[in-house]
Amino acid sequence: MLDPSSSEEESDGIVEEESKEAMAPQAGSRISPSRTSESSGGLAPSSSRSSARPTSPSPSAVSEEKEDLEKLHREEEERKKKLQLYVFVMRCIAYPFNAKQPTDMARRQQKISKQQLQQTKDRFQAFLNGETQIVADEAFINAVQSYSEVFLKSDRVAKMVQSGGFSANDFREVFKRHIEKRVRSLPEIDGLSKETVLSSWMAKFDTIYRGDEDPRKAQQRMTASAASELILSKDQLYEMFQNILGIKKFEHQLLYQACQLDNLDEQAAQIRRELDGRLQMADQIARGGKFPKFVSKEMEAMYIEELKSSVNQLMANLESMPVSKGGEFKLQKLKRGHNTSIIDMGQEDENTLSKSDVVLSFTLEVVIMEVVGLKSLAPNRIVYCTMEVEGGEKLQTDQAEASKPTWGTQGDFTTTHPLPAVKVKLFTESTGVLALEDKELGRVVLHPTPNSPKQSELHKMTVTKACPDQDLKIKLAIRMDKPQNMKHCGYLWAFGKNVWKRWKKRFFVLVQVSQYTFAMCSYREKKSEPQELLQLDGYTVDYSDPQPGLDGGRAFFNAVKEGDTVIFASDDEQDRILWVQAMYRATGQSHKPVPPTQVQKLNSKGGASAQMDAPISQFYADRAQKHGMDEFISANPCSYDHASLFEMLQRLTLDHRLNDTFCCLGWFSPGQVFVLDEYCARNGVRGCHRHLCYLRDLLERAENGAIIDPTLLHYSFAFCASHVHGNREGSSYWGPLGYEAPVSPQSSQSPDPQAAAKRAYIFKLRQRKKSFQSEKRPDGLSTVKVDEKERFEDIKEKLRVILENHIVNFRYFFPFGRPEGALKATLSLLERVLMKDIVTPVPPEEVKGVIRKNLEQAAQLNYQRIKDYAKIEVEKGQKDQKDPENVGRLVTPAKKLEETIRLAELVIEVLQQNQEHHAEAAVTSSGDQSAFAWWTDLMVEHAENFLALYAIDMDAALEIQSPESWDSFPLFQLLNDFLRTDYYLCNGKFHKHLQDLYAPLVVRYVDLMESSIAQSIHKGFERESWEPVKSLTSNLPNVNLPNVNLQIPKVPNLPVPVAGLSVNLPQMPSFSTPSWMAAIYDSDNGSGTSEDLFWKLDALQTFIRDLHWPEEEFAKHLENRIKLMSSNMIENCVKRTRMAFESKLTKSSKSTDFRISPSLCTMFNVMVDAKDQSAKLCAMEMGQEKQFHSQIDELIEESVKDMIQLLVAKFVAILEGVLAKISRYDEGTLFSSFLSFTVKAASKYVDVPKPGMDVADGYVTFMRHSQDMLREKVNEEVYIERLFDQWYTATMNLLGTWLTERMDQQLHVYQLKILIRITKKKYRDFRLQGVLDSTLNSKMYETVRNRLTVEEATASVREGGMQGISMKDSDEEDEED
Repeated sequence: MLDPSSSEEESDGIVEEESKEAMAPQAGSRISPSRTSESSGGLAPSSSRSSARPTSPSPSAVSEEKEDLEKLHREEEERKKKLQLYVFVMRCIAYPFNAKQPTDMARRQQKISKQQLQQTKDRFQAFLNGETQIVADEAFINAVQSYSEVFLKSDRVAKMVQSGGFSANDFREVFKRHIEKRVRSLPEIDGLSKETVLSSWMAKFDTIYRGDEDPRKAQQRMTASAASELILSKDQLYEMFQNILGIKKFEHQLLYQACQLDNLDEQAAQIRRELDGRLQMADQIARGGKFPKFVSKEMEAMYIEELKSSVNQLMANLESMPVSKGGEFKLQKLKRGHNTSIIDMGQEDENTLSKSDVVLSFTLEVVIMEVVGLKSLAPNRIVYCTMEVEGGEKLQTDQAEASKPTWGTQGDFTTTHPLPAVKVKLFTESTGVLALEDKELGRVVLHPTPNSPKQSELHKMTVTKACPDQDLKIKLAIRMDKPQNMKHCGYLWAFGKNVWKRWKKRFFVLVQVSQYTFAMCSYREKKSEPQELLQLDGYTVDYSDPQPGLDGGRAFFNAVKEGDTVIFASDDEQDRILWVQAMYRATGQSHKPVPPTQVQKLNSKGGASAQMDAPISQFYADRAQKHGMDEFISANPCSYDHASLFEMLQRLTLDHRLNDTFCCLGWFSPGQVFVLDEYCARNGVRGCHRHLCYLRDLLERAENGAIIDPTLLHYSFAFCASHVHGNREGSSYWGPLGYEAPVSPQSSQSPDPQAAAKRAYIFKLRQRKKSFQSEKRPDGLSTVKVDEKERFEDIKEKLRVILENHIVNFRYFFPFGRPEGALKATLSLLERVLMKDIVTPVPPEEVKGVIRKNLEQAAQLNYQRIKDYAKIEVEKGQKDQKDPENVGRLVTPAKKLEETIRLAELVIEVLQQNQEHHAEAAVTSSGDQSAFAWWTDLMVEHAENFLALYAIDMDAALEIQSPESWDSFPLFQLLNDFLRTDYYLCNGKFHKHLQDLYAPLVVRYVDLMESSIAQSIHKGFERESWEPVKSLTSNLPNVNLPNVNLQIPKVPNLPVPVAGLSVNLPQMPSFSTPSWMAAIYDSDNGSGTSEDLFWKLDALQTFIRDLHWPEEEFAKHLENRIKLMSSNMIENCVKRTRMAFESKLTKSSKSTDFRISPSLCTMFNVMVDAKDQSAKLCAMEMGQEKQFHSQIDELIEESVKDMIQLLVAKFVAILEGVLAKISRYDEGTLFSSFLSFTVKAASKYVDVPKPGMDVADGYVTFMRHSQDMLREKVNEEVYIERLFDQWYTATMNLLGTWLTERMDQQLHVYQLKILIRITKKKYRDFRLQGVLDSTLNSKMYETVRNRLTVEEATASVREGGMQGISMKDSDEEDEED
């Protein structure tokens, strides 16, 4: 933008350049009407005369030419209109006296563009790809991943960015809200608060969002943008509205200089002229009766009062503007000569100025440079100067030598004299001893004025008698400033009727006492009060011809008032022009004086140029006239329709605002608000018209996709509603014609009907007037135009439709709760729009009904959109297939179910977002929840309607599912897990429907599983090999257990068909335990059937538990049934295992060749597993169901006890077999003698083994193998200890009984050796197996030991030794072992 103070040469260059640009189009084939009229007086014919056969133009060509000309004409008219509007705007900016730039408006953030959105996506994707150096944990990465997928890649966000409704702050706030729940759900960490984690995450977010950009540059840019949002300078405002109105630089320069916008006096005078014009216009309307159409006839008189009252207010505002530093004079009432309807003329004397009211204060700067011509003094003599303003203090310069009397000293003075006397004296120091004062050499007395030259000049001094230098001069400069309230000054000749009655040259000062009070004052020298003064109220100044008989003065002008004329004359033409311009501004007259030289120039045609004795402002005015700007500058503002001009200005300003870089949401910037406020106040634009136009423009932009803040709409709508309806204290006066007054009681008692009717009519009018005046409208107006009311009703209906559409599309107009509080403001505004007037509140049920209807439509719209989105995903997935055509032809039930589950995920996501981002509308800005307490209920109904639409597709998908398939249970778990945690939707309509739909499936599934598991137990045990599971699964890979908390648990399959049912279930092996089953159970030696049973029961119970059935009664029923079924199944397993154990033992060998097989240990382990699983699968908290667990425990204990007894009996039978073998050596039997002789005879020839040791070794081997196998394979230590105790006790009792039966017989040596070896090994091995000493050292053991010890001693005497076998412990036996 050009600086208004730029040089004339620059301006001329610009003007010439722009003039050439403006002239260029004339060379074309199409010329604007305005320019063709100037050049050729009309349009040239389009056909060429040189052609031999002229052709007539076709109708289409003529029509196109005509349309082009009309278009050019419209564009030209639009340009002129904008130029004129810009002139009015410039004046508002140059001298505002009604408005200020607001500083309390919310600062608007920079909007996000499409490029910035894509850049943000790329930066977050780079972070997720690990391409940045930002260190983050897994939780933060997951949060960023979710934010990127849900928010950044959302089409709703892209749409909002395209509409200019998103800022960087919105992105940050959405992420902050997104992570708050995540951070709150994290476990507590000692020494690390969640607020610290939240702050750390936000800092990382800022780093990711900023990318590689320097934060200092971003901060500087943000600071600069924030500053431009707050306060703008005048130059910035000029430039802004140049862009808004499309004004060129050179046009602004011409208008600025011609309008003298840098001259505050000229602007104040222009305002006074405008206000006078508005008062005259009000009088013309009152006299002519050309009133706008109001809703009531009585408003016409009030309209005139409103016009005058508004002008009075503007006058008061102008009067309050600071004018002078000294004057304190204020008028009690503003008086204009023609404004008799407002000002009481009886108080005119009170408003007359007195001489004491005019106070001027001047500042003088006296600078003494040097003295010239000082020759008589010795060079080393000291000289100095003093200076004083008469009536003030005296100042002295520094001392200097006479050879070089220079100082450059400045003295500052203050005086109230317009013609002060400045005295400067030159002194030299006296050399005499008795001299008391210094010697004065000369003096000079000057009478400066504000118009005096400011540069230093030589002045001849009046020398004293003591100074021989007669040609003594002093060089000094006097600068006398011009007070703010002094508009002009100088010497004039003056003559008047009441003042200045003698034609004489006087010093005049034009003083502004207040914004509406000016006075011409004449002063004498050294006087602070004016000698005479003329108050210029009501005077008109103009140029005049020389007056005969008045000698003195060359250029005449006068000030005329009714009954009075004052003649003035100056010594030159330029001084006269300056005086007339200053007085023209002061009088506020509508007539603009034109200098005679200018008139001559206008009347001359091609004559000589005007004399350059006019001021520079006249030169700029001439240049503006040359370029066609004069009509805009000199236009009378009162003759324009400012309502339409402001409508255009506000519309263009709004377009400019919505297209700038700020996320404004329709709010103007402070500078724009300031200019619009000033324009409305200065030009009388009604507030209702302003806000109606604003509402219309905002609604049009909203329909075109712009994001408009509903709070802004609410402000303007409330203003218009208060204006149209009025803020009445009661409604009794409202009637079909406007107001209806009650009948006076006195009038009803009047005997004269006509008089009574007349009085009633007068009373009615008075009551109506009081009612009108009692209304409190926001703009202070009591009149309402019919046009305003009709436009308000149209806009009200249009606003209602738009608001309801916003509520229907609330997810897309307010995505992720942005703009903040917009949905809440929309509801509040809709409630206000539904009101019939401003005092009668709309019933809550009516508002609730409207919003309920909108939310019903919103449910249909939102569901249809997510269906379309899911359909797009399906089509995209089909394109990725190798043969997409075949995939799309057949929609299998499984595919349909998959699509339904995906749709359910989208439904849940939508409902969660609604709850998170749109549920806060129930709370008002003050925190009160009562205003929209029903919003929560409506949102619940909306969610139910939304789910009801989904239920239709869900039911259709489930109907086509095969009865043999159970793949639909994940759908129930997905929906139920969401619904049961929602306070409002839990056990709601859709939730009940979901339960009713799946309850039969669950019951049927449990029935089938029960029958299937029962049959699998039966067939499994029939084919059971009793090999431990470890041997079957040891070769399988070790797969980790899936995270069942993050994935939906799979429904266990039914292994076998159920008899009596028509369902064909798939056949599967009896053992279908997954490879990761070992991770579930600690045991690994159970049988295949038992482990399969326990896994299925556990999987079934996990499945039922993970269903989280919401209805407590049915959930309890399912739990009881599953527990009872588990108890029965485990009981059956235990019984079958015991039977198999007994059968296995019965078929096994009874000799020492018997070995404990792994299958027998597996059976023990089945009992162990059954006991462990029963505690988990059969236990219930309630007392009655605890019987299941206690009964199965008792059964297991009894079965284990029987199994131990059977096994011990087996061990006893084996020992009995050994004892039966050695019973053949009993004393007195034939077989005993024969065997003894045979052994003795054979031992003479060969080395015969020790007879009987093989039997003992066989038994010891059997015993140790059995102990080791049981210890290794059986998982329950208690059972092993119990078995070993009983085994040791039973066999020891058997030995004692056998020896007791042979109490009277002496044992054979071979019998003795076998028994000693068996007894000692048994005792030692069982002690090593952990059998307690109390059991080992039983009475029976002591009996056996004593008997064998005695028999050993007897045999040693009789046989001569036992060949190293003895009951005593020895190292040899240990070595043998």
